[in-house]
Amino acid sequence: MADFSPGYYKTIKTIDTFTEWTGNAFAWLCVPLAIVVFYEVVSRYFFDDPTIWAYDLSYMLYGALFMLGAAFALRRGAHIRTDMLWEKFSETTKGKIDFYAYILFFFPGMILLFATSIDDAWHALIMGELSEQTPWRPYLWPLKSVVPLSALLLLIQGVSEILKSWYMMRTGKEFEHKIGGEI
Repeated sequence: MADFSPGYYKTIKTIDTFTEWTGNAFAWLCVPLAIVVFYEVVSRYFFDDPTIWAYDLSYMLYGALFMLGAAFALRRGAHIRTDMLWEKFSETTKGKIDFYAYILFFFPGMILLFATSIDDAWHALIMGELSEQTPWRPYLWPLKSVVPLSALLLLIQGVSEILKSWYMMRTGKEFEHKIGGEI
């Protein structure tokens, strides 16, 4: 059985704690999103006075909430997995599959997403890119900046997940049981 250093465990716990904290902080985006949608519904249907800003603000807040919550979902094991095959594998095999999938697919994909999206966000900031969805026309750089931030948060949590996969591959035991889809 493999022997892991205290620093190994501390690294995993530190990253997981950071991801839990950021996920809980970003969850508060639900509050302004609900307020904006509520205000728009009341304004539109009770006063026949729709806003020009609620649509833009609602899709931006929802997009930010969705993207910024991805690392939290990864931490909790809420992303989709094909369970019909997965449950038949041993813990060691699960660890190997996850470990190599992170190396071959996850990290290259997240690095590519980060690299391309940071350029897109920077371009939107420099050019003063505006939304074309409504007459309000808000700046797009805040929303576009969420994408590289999300990729960075996913990369950070990915380090914890690959360490957990290595642990599972070496010991045949889960580092910790994932909560699953119950976010």
